[in-house]
Amino acid sequence: MISASMVKDLREKTGAGMLDCKKALEATNGSMDEAIDWLREKGISKAAKKADRIAAEGIAAIKIDGNKAVIVEVNSETDFVAKNEEFTSMVDMILDAILKGNAKTNEEVLNLSTKEGTVSELIVAKTAKIGEKLSFRRFEKIEKESSQSFGDYIHMGGKIAVLTVLDGADKEVAKDVAMHAAAMRPSYVNASEVPDAVLEKEKNIMREQLLNEGKPAEKIEQILVGKVNKYYEEVCLENQIFVKAENKETVAKFVANHGGKISKMVRYEVGEGMEKREENFAEEVAKQMENK
Repeated sequence: MISASMVKDLREKTGAGMLDCKKALEATNGSMDEAIDWLREKGISKAAKKADRIAAEGIAAIKIDGNKAVIVEVNSETDFVAKNEEFTSMVDMILDAILKGNAKTNEEVLNLSTKEGTVSELIVAKTAKIGEKLSFRRFEKIEKESSQSFGDYIHMGGKIAVLTVLDGADKEVAKDVAMHAAAMRPSYVNASEVPDAVLEKEKNIMREQLLNEGKPAEKIEQILVGKVNKYYEEVCLENQIFVKAENKETVAKFVANHGGKISKMVRYEVGEGMEKREENFAEEVAKQMENK
């Protein structure tokens, strides 16, 4: 009898998916050592050896189905693999699974079903087949009202993906806003979204800068008002000058001129905030030669 604890133990030893571990134990009459060999022979346990590698490349992708949309980031070790059809088809399956499911967390996403097992099992299997560490990093699923419009834009083959939701304006305007966000890197839709802690930190930096510039202490809070507004122009989508505008209008004004208002924006840039591989190609080849 193959118990759940045996499957769990094998999974921890090999990094293979639950279903593969169960199959391996069944095929070897419950022998842990033979099951490990069985997985190695199938190429499935390779994934475990790649667990400590850095996967900071990959793609950000979007899928829209009616009033539902999903944006994801899925990582690989190299940009080359991110363009591989095996990898892109895997990302597409993950997008479909999230659209059809009700996952709220990454862990719940990994347990969603695809035509090739759970998302977790799919990633392990593709890791073994492709030969690089692959990982699911983040997602957001949005459901809009019928009166709202989705705008989506993918830049540089998936290096940047932006999903916007606009009230009132049509999808062409929403797409223009998404393109702007891809280029100008806003962190928030508007000033109200900036966390108090973030704003206070910026203000403290500004105060120190003004003191170092020799500005009178009693004038600093007054000067700070203008600097905070400038900060909003840099980090808030609505406050930025629209990239396609000829008259220096803000993004908020551009959208308003088309009868709309920005409701939401999600911008993913692959690998942002992650440790990057510093090795160059020559060093990688040299390492491969040393290991032969």
